[in-house]
Amino acid sequence: MTARIIDGKAIAAELRARVAAEVIRVKQDHALTPGLAVVLVGNDPASEVYVRSKHTQTQAAGMASFEHKLPADVSQADLLALIARLNRDPLVHGILVQLPLPKSLHTETIIHAIDPAKDVDGLHPHNAGRLAGGLAALSPCTPLGCIILTKSVHPSLEGMNAIVIGRSNLVGRPLVQLLLNENATVTIAHSRSRDLAKLCAQADLVYAAVGKPEMVRGDWLKPGATVIDVGINRIPVEGGKPKLVGDVAFQEAVKVAGAITPVPGGVGQMTVACLLVNTLRAACAIHGLPAPAV
Repeated sequence: MTARIIDGKAIAAELRARVAAEVIRVKQDHALTPGLAVVLVGNDPASEVYVRSKHTQTQAAGMASFEHKLPADVSQADLLALIARLNRDPLVHGILVQLPLPKSLHTETIIHAIDPAKDVDGLHPHNAGRLAGGLAALSPCTPLGCIILTKSVHPSLEGMNAIVIGRSNLVGRPLVQLLLNENATVTIAHSRSRDLAKLCAQADLVYAAVGKPEMVRGDWLKPGATVIDVGINRIPVEGGKPKLVGDVAFQEAVKVAGAITPVPGGVGQMTVACLLVNTLRAACAIHGLPAPAV
């Protein structure tokens, strides 16, 4: 048996097309163009690639894209002043500050300064609290993408056993809340959990978001399980380009799992698509319109 490969690229493209269709409708019916502002501090190469991709895809979906590039030595006061300006700007419905930020800036303070209604990264305590309470909220993009990918295999997650390996505020914790909202039974584990292999063996759905290359082995998995690999790790290759691998040992897992996301071409594709979903949802909510059909 070889697992079905979950094609993140195709699913993300379909989601972006649905967003673009909704943007056309919102423009025609309400003269509203959703706008996303991305703030990049410094010149981290990986962040620059992400920001470029966000800019291109935002415009392709028919939305307004506002880019703000700041030097690495920008003062916290200047960055907060920019966020305050974007909070007040009626053309901006989503604000994303690209992480990680330089050590000289206090990340928590910056995130807290974003208007929760425009917090398309879903990291403001207001949105995190609403999500934890089972209320409507802007959810972080990567966990949202994980749920969409899972539902491409299982339309209903009700009653399924899920394990989330990793407890970051960006992925692990919000993913647990989204799974609970889908009525799954959830175990949250991490690198210090005892007998992780045994915990994985009971799960129908395995989410690996721990940031350790190929940590989850094929023999940990329940046969037929659906595996969503959030990890992106660069492994040095002698005399060549670094190799991208996930948190799951793909070649082993593909022989045991029922369905699995590849790295690259899986979860990463969904993150930007879900950012567009959040920007569209935020624009509609800010203007008191019904939630868009995405």
